[in-house]
Amino acid sequence: MNIDSIQNGIVIDHIKAGYGMKLYQILGLDRLDCTVALLKNVSSVKYGRKDIIKIDREMEVNLDAVGFVDPNATIVLIRDGKIIEKKKIDLPETLTDIIKCKNPRCISQTEQEIKHVFRLTDRENHIYRCLYCETKASI
Repeated sequence: MNIDSIQNGIVIDHIKAGYGMKLYQILGLDRLDCTVALLKNVSSVKYGRKDIIKIDREMEVNLDAVGFVDPNATIVLIRDGKIIEKKKIDLPETLTDIIKCKNPRCISQTEQEIKHVFRLTDRENHIYRCLYCETKASI
């Protein structure tokens, strides 16, 4: 399989295998008007298998969303065909309007003006809970 290299854009690398599509959806990459490649189950020396997302344009990426899906992912910025920066990601302390609370009785579901806010409650197990009702978030 041949995937062209990008001259100016972003590569989200080292995504846990099987999580690339979820990140694609959370970041809203389907709404972009440029080439976006999602590679699934790519061989990786370090992880065995990984997913990769290549975006063929420079843009802001929500680092909190990437960190929520996989805190081991890396963001690679490419300009003129060369890597100009690599960013390591970490678990964000809070998530705002990245995911929605699944509790139908939560105030964030019934009041439109209220933001969906989750806070990290267990760093070791990557557990986030809704700020309003304590419902556990899931990817």
